[in-house]
Amino acid sequence: MEATEVINETGSTALPRNGADVGILNRIKFGLVRGFLWGWACCFSLTGLYLLGKWFGVCEWLLNYKRRSRFRTRLREAMGSAYDPRDPLIRRACFDHFTRTRCDKIFYLIFDKLPREKIINRIKFHNRDLLDECLNRGRGVYVALSHYGSHHIQIVLTTLLGYKVAGVRDPNEGPLRRYMQQKYEETFPEFRKIRMFFSDTYPRDLYRCFQDGYILGTALDVGRPRGTHLRTAKVNFFGNEREFLTGTMQIALCCGAPILQGFVASHKNFYFHIHIVGPLADPAIESDEDAILQQVMQQYADNIADHIRQYPSNVSKS
Repeated sequence: MEATEVINETGSTALPRNGADVGILNRIKFGLVRGFLWGWACCFSLTGLYLLGKWFGVCEWLLNYKRRSRFRTRLREAMGSAYDPRDPLIRRACFDHFTRTRCDKIFYLIFDKLPREKIINRIKFHNRDLLDECLNRGRGVYVALSHYGSHHIQIVLTTLLGYKVAGVRDPNEGPLRRYMQQKYEETFPEFRKIRMFFSDTYPRDLYRCFQDGYILGTALDVGRPRGTHLRTAKVNFFGNEREFLTGTMQIALCCGAPILQGFVASHKNFYFHIHIVGPLADPAIESDEDAILQQVMQQYADNIADHIRQYPSNVSKS
């Protein structure tokens, strides 16, 4: 089986460990949960599985008051002066967040067991023609993601649609994500071609992704310092000053790759809407990197703010 390419902490190319470091107890636990969920779906359909996920989400919402408090604090911090507890969307956001995240996790766990056609029929891709047009230029595409919504599901869906995808992940990725990556690779050949890189390095392999016509996606909005060596730009985000990473954006500009922005929104019964916004920058037209970088970063922040206003339940890290 062709292995997914990753970059280790030293910056050199290495093969993944194919889930061996997940641990046998975790593999047994994840396998049992997956078996139960898939059995439920076979008996009661995906709609029945979705309703099960909603029920679990409601129970979590009722019982986990600390997480409810963290979510409201996180949403209030993200939106700043735009936070209005009287807004119906904001009032319902906490409840929707619990049910959405639970259903997204359930879908993520059984994704590889579903027929390909059933998955693709559940994807609505907005502005896909814009993405295809940029890819046809032969310089790859950079899609700026964010920590709002299940962007790991967005990468999974985009790959299944036939696109060559690369991403940057945290070196401390949890065992469930590593376990499911192995399962996806066993089921779908497309997933063996995904290129993943650790977030603490920007090697020249990222340049190769653009040269090879890949879609490279990274999240630039960081909630904690990632190191003084990483370049950042100050942006206005809901009236507050924030610092977002710029390293991958600068690499894309140097490579002449068009820069777009991507969001994913979860809907009822495991339907997902992928939204492509942009272009934030088009190196074929704009050549002065320093002059456009700050403008692009601010547009990136403004688009996230618009997305949160429309989908406040997508605020994560609760």
